[in-house]
Amino acid sequence: MCGKFTAMFSYREVHAFSSVFVKTAEERAAEADQETTFRVMSNIPVHVWDKEAQERRVIPMRWGFPHRSDWRRPDPIHARSETIHEKPTFKNAFLDGQRGVVLVKTFNEAPDIEGPTIQHTITPDTDKSGIAVIWRRFDVGAPVPLIACVMVTVAANSLIAGLPTDRMPAILDPADWKKWTGEEDASFDELKAMLKTKEGIKWTMTREEKKASPKSKRSRPTVSDPNGLL
Repeated sequence: MCGKFTAMFSYREVHAFSSVFVKTAEERAAEADQETTFRVMSNIPVHVWDKEAQERRVIPMRWGFPHRSDWRRPDPIHARSETIHEKPTFKNAFLDGQRGVVLVKTFNEAPDIEGPTIQHTITPDTDKSGIAVIWRRFDVGAPVPLIACVMVTVAANSLIAGLPTDRMPAILDPADWKKWTGEEDASFDELKAMLKTKEGIKWTMTREEKKASPKSKRSRPTVSDPNGLL
């Protein structure tokens, strides 16, 4: 299941995360096309519709709802589209409009098999793909509430199912982004219909190669082992 993705950011989107940083025009230009990798527990940029302000916003949200016994642990991190309107953990957020979109360049999947995780990078055939998420505020006893989100998942398409794995993120059609976030009205049936498996697409999937481990440091040279001098 997806546990990592990459996204491209403009300075405006990056700046929305932390307004304490003041950057020069040159720094903003350098960051205009910056690629960032996000993993579970990252604060990921979620595009939402602010009903009160009547404007779009990009809000940082922790990827992963808090575990019921320890809010610092992420559990769950995904919500199945088939039951999203039934499960108490997700129902209110889905029905009440706490829905958002995460724009990604790539996302990762791994086979559902025993043994070491073998990551594969999925590259859609568009510059930005919108993954559906739902989000909630949690009172965890911290000075400010925790805003956290989970990705909505659907059945894997034929490309991803070959890993094998049976789930993938719900990729929204661009025409549905406004309705999913609540900027435009949508019925329950319309929202559910957006959460579908993407087939017949020209995506690519490549296996991630593990980075080579750094070479061990040379031992201190001795008379019996002079190679440490070289």
